Amino acid sequence: MAPAIQAENLVKTFGDVRALDGVSLDVPEGTVLGLLGPNGAGKTTTVRVLTTLLRPDSGRAVVAGVDVLEHPDRVRSLIGLSGQYAAVDEYLTGFENLTMVGELYQMSARAAKARALELLEWFNLTEAKNRTAKTYSGGMRRRLDLAAALVVRPPVMFLDEPTTGLDPRNRLALWEVIETLVEQGTTLLLTTQYLEEADRLAHDIAVVDHGRVIARGTADQLKAQIGGERIELVVHEPGEIADAVAALSRYALGEPTVERNTRKITVPVSGGARVLADAIRELDGRGVEIDDIGLRRPTLDDVFLTLTGHVAETAEENGAEADVRGPEEQQAVAAGKGQ
Repeated sequence: MAPAIQAENLVKTFGDVRALDGVSLDVPEGTVLGLLGPNGAGKTTTVRVLTTLLRPDSGRAVVAGVDVLEHPDRVRSLIGLSGQYAAVDEYLTGFENLTMVGELYQMSARAAKARALELLEWFNLTEAKNRTAKTYSGGMRRRLDLAAALVVRPPVMFLDEPTTGLDPRNRLALWEVIETLVEQGTTLLLTTQYLEEADRLAHDIAVVDHGRVIARGTADQLKAQIGGERIELVVHEPGEIADAVAALSRYALGEPTVERNTRKITVPVSGGARVLADAIRELDGRGVEIDDIGLRRPTLDDVFLTLTGHVAETAEENGAEADVRGPEEQQAVAAGKGQ
């Protein structure tokens, strides 16, 4: 079976910036691919190429069996897209925004209104359906934008950091929506900076850095790739950080990670409980007072840091990566349904 999303050697430059440097990936039908990477890695640029909003300098992309470069209008009729920032018409109500998108997809007025009401209920926006979008909170605008991407039940969805700005309750609710969509057969490419989100939702994860895919696998496979365990401790005083790092250096399998504002030190080790006991004795012998210490398995944060040399960020800041999709681009994607 052909992948629902496939990219081969995508290259895109912005002046001297090589945003994509041969990105290749595939997403099997009915699965979720999580795209992770530091700021400026190429995640948003990849999404914009695959959704017809940006033409690559070279390479090939196929979505839902349709060549993105040869038949962009057909691709737009088969996808849903929600970018990093909510792209809704501030002067229309929530109900009017969703109805407008449905009509741009050539739905009848009755069908568009019915679908709008269904989505407003699904995203817990029914009570605000007759308020203009400019009165919505950031989280409400985000949910409305996501609802707009689902108006026509697309077989392929692209979500670019969909839960940024949502509170924990709404983030969990959106995760449940995404899981339901995938259970119903939707294929999803998800960029995210919340590693917990990728761990929960993605069947497969691709790590992107400097415009290239540098690692690919399930969350467990990526964690196993960097191996070992981690001693994680919090020292009582900031001045004890250097002594603690020195004490743990004899057990470390790599460079420690130090978070000075929280006084937390993380060190890759092997040896299980035995090495933890030895480390505690070493710290005690040096007079290092600790508030907390423990041994844990690697997390996606560790994978991210090991592979890219960066901790995960919460927003794209690189100019080439900025999501500049406005309402007109959202409408352009929808309008492709009728072309």
